[in-house]
Amino acid sequence: MTSNTKVNLFITAVILICIGTVMIYSASSIYALERYNDGTFFLKRHLVFLFIGIVLAFFSMSLDYKILRKWIKPALIVSFLLLILVLVPGIGREVAGARRWFRFKFISFQPSEFVNLVMIVYLADFIARKTKYTSSFWRGFVPPMSILGVCSLLILMQPDLGTVIALGTAALIMLFLAGSKLSYLLSVILGGLPLLGILILSVPYRRMRILSFLNPWLDPKGSGFQIIQSQVALGSGGIFGVGLGRSRQKLFYLPAAHTDFIFSIIGEELGLLGTIGVITLFIIFIRQGSKIIKNAPDKFGHFLACGLVTMISLKALINIGVSAGMLPTKGLPLPFISYGGSSFVFDLVSVGLLLNIARAGEYS
Repeated sequence: MTSNTKVNLFITAVILICIGTVMIYSASSIYALERYNDGTFFLKRHLVFLFIGIVLAFFSMSLDYKILRKWIKPALIVSFLLLILVLVPGIGREVAGARRWFRFKFISFQPSEFVNLVMIVYLADFIARKTKYTSSFWRGFVPPMSILGVCSLLILMQPDLGTVIALGTAALIMLFLAGSKLSYLLSVILGGLPLLGILILSVPYRRMRILSFLNPWLDPKGSGFQIIQSQVALGSGGIFGVGLGRSRQKLFYLPAAHTDFIFSIIGEELGLLGTIGVITLFIIFIRQGSKIIKNAPDKFGHFLACGLVTMISLKALINIGVSAGMLPTKGLPLPFISYGGSSFVFDLVSVGLLLNIARAGEYS
């Protein structure tokens, strides 16, 4: 692997971040002016997260990534504690019925994003240590699935089903690539389907999301409103878009325009060409990430890179799929582009780790 891979991944991430910064301001300025009397409210907060993310990315890029293996057990304990504490009234912040955040003055921290990274590091370390047992059910499959199960249960209590689905999918992909038997993975998937059905059908808003996904026009002013407005935004942009800053759907029609549905605003303002451009950038990112995975100097680096690229890819795929009406609403931000705070910061940390692994691969 040449340094071109590292450079291409870095440039691709920078372009996505620049697009995100511009689109966050465009999508949020009117809403921010109305609610906070400051059109740059979300932009300024995003720039703070960008600064924090850059600092942490450079830190994760400069250290020896293998040192993460020494800290994974304490990090898992901290992860469990954070997931428990965020559920405690008065400590965790509740927004729209969900208790997923810690609030520190003007900055919010979502512990599930930290847990995503910790779980990927843990799985990569486990696979590297237990290589000869990866096909064993009790020694190579049950331990990581047990840890994943505890994390997933705590995240579901927030509740946050979208994060659990993304994390669980990434974990199963990592274990499959490590050599876990397909029968083990299928048993988890088939066993989890009834539970997933119960989780969806037992909670009214999740049930309505599924019904709205199947036919948003059943309740166009209620549960189907967001999906319809998202598709209107994408459709009204045409090929070239209505122009940067000229979106109509962001004028209090499309909820979460600068977060979960920013891709729809990109489609409206920059058109089909804009959306294809963003998708192409993610494809380039995945391709360069795949080269880093292939050329990682050790098994831990290989599976760490695999988990990081998989998680970013899944979040992008789910977000774009939701915006286009191809998937039910999940509440996952678009990596590097959405206004997302802690999610955005940990995406930058992931890039730093990928560049770290890429650099190590050059000298191996």
